[in-house]
Amino acid sequence: MTPFGGLEADTLRGGLYHHGQMQSSQLEQLFSDFLVSARNAVVVEDGEVLFDLATARYTLSGENGRCVLHMWSPERNVVRRVIDAELKNDTLRLAVQRFGQAKPVKFELWRDRDRRTPTARRSARIAYKNLLKRVLERQFFGFTIERLTTDMDLERSFGPAYARGLIRQGKSAFAVLGVNAQEPQATIDAALTFGILWLDLCRERASRAYVEGLKLYLPRGTSAVVRERIAHLDEHAAKWQIYELDERTGEAIEMDCADRGNIETRLVHAPDTTATLERFADPVARIMSLVPQAEVAVLSSAEITFRLHGLEFARAEVAPSATSFRNAVRVVFGTGANETELTEVNEDQFAELVRRVAELRQPGAARNNAVWRMCPERWLESLVVQNVTAIDERLDPACVYSQVPAFTAADRAMIDVLTCTKSGRLALIELKADEDMHLPLQAVDYWSRVVWHQQRGEFQRFGYFPGRELSTEPPLLLLVAPALRIHSTIDTVLRYIAPEINATLVAVDERWREGVRVVFRKRRNAGVRQTL
Repeated sequence: MTPFGGLEADTLRGGLYHHGQMQSSQLEQLFSDFLVSARNAVVVEDGEVLFDLATARYTLSGENGRCVLHMWSPERNVVRRVIDAELKNDTLRLAVQRFGQAKPVKFELWRDRDRRTPTARRSARIAYKNLLKRVLERQFFGFTIERLTTDMDLERSFGPAYARGLIRQGKSAFAVLGVNAQEPQATIDAALTFGILWLDLCRERASRAYVEGLKLYLPRGTSAVVRERIAHLDEHAAKWQIYELDERTGEAIEMDCADRGNIETRLVHAPDTTATLERFADPVARIMSLVPQAEVAVLSSAEITFRLHGLEFARAEVAPSATSFRNAVRVVFGTGANETELTEVNEDQFAELVRRVAELRQPGAARNNAVWRMCPERWLESLVVQNVTAIDERLDPACVYSQVPAFTAADRAMIDVLTCTKSGRLALIELKADEDMHLPLQAVDYWSRVVWHQQRGEFQRFGYFPGRELSTEPPLLLLVAPALRIHSTIDTVLRYIAPEINATLVAVDERWREGVRVVFRKRRNAGVRQTL
């Protein structure tokens, strides 16, 4: 599907609405006032949560009385024209139109995915903190409980969802962090990042005792993701312990951190690129004649996509024919209800659409246009795939795969870039275009999946790296982000990752759209920063 959603011919050819009920300046003020105290806001359309604004981005633009809201995340892009807005209690309600559709739909911003009132959340967190204190007193009799708090600490990125404390006996101490069962699963999964930061802060503050490690308390039946992550932390850097707490009975059961849960993943076969491109030779030639700079990506043996700097603008697919019982190749553009098959009738319209996209989506284009801002990580990824040696000269540009799917029963993981060195050692590149404190542990998730498939010899069996002899060494892990978009906590988290994970933080120049240039590297094993 095209990631720019409804942003198609009507927008890019300059089709304009003139109702003008909602000015962009008014909406921007509403957004700013609403979001200043809504760090966990989510966006909901037709009852479905589309975006978590802790990680998603948005822009507002207005011209000729028209107000356009553009929101994007790694998963999706949405462009809507805003007709009206109303702020009521903890919800900002918008009446919006999808481009090409006259009927408005409801678009809501909830202050929190958790629909409890602030008073109910605060009460639940205080009750949990008191419960955790009783559990610790019973479980660690003889220890002194210090600093048990849920206070906000924005300077160090701690929020009230996590109860944090320290238990001490003589010269020995442990950092403690817990989260209650009423918090969203994403908050529970993120507990290990905050636990590492809390452990590090406790060690920094401790003067009378040595903080040996972290005791992490999670709701019953929710620890699978954290167990997988904690298995890849440095066991010599700290003692890591997970407890599942039944809040009804107060029983805390220690989990086996060596039990990595359901890590088993299913690798998708790599399509035969040469054969697939031959099958789609006609649409490829047709599109490339219109957009010579387009990127062609093979999604499967029956589908390819056309992109401009990572932004998809058309697809070619094998689909049932409208005139016979046989399958036929067709090209489509647009998305959802606006998806349109490319024909001779609309080819001029499509050509104009693509011309405008190409004009707007180039390094020197105006930064305030929605097309330029869309899918920044995909743009960065496209540049890395084209020139992977810019990230690390050891990497082999002949063996690069992007967006490699690896599924489990519970989730869908997409490995940003999978490659190998010229000597055959696997390498995983995880990309972020904006600040994300969870980058290290999310990357470890993907690294562990790559190792799982590597140990079973599945990459070559599933069509990856044909004809190459792959090393049995653990994969390299490269975390890539613009230098000024690297979260301040990442260095701390990386210090606690297991030494067998050869991780390197790669900072690229902020002007990466003009060409990827590494400005410095921090190697996990070396523990030093290399400025280039």
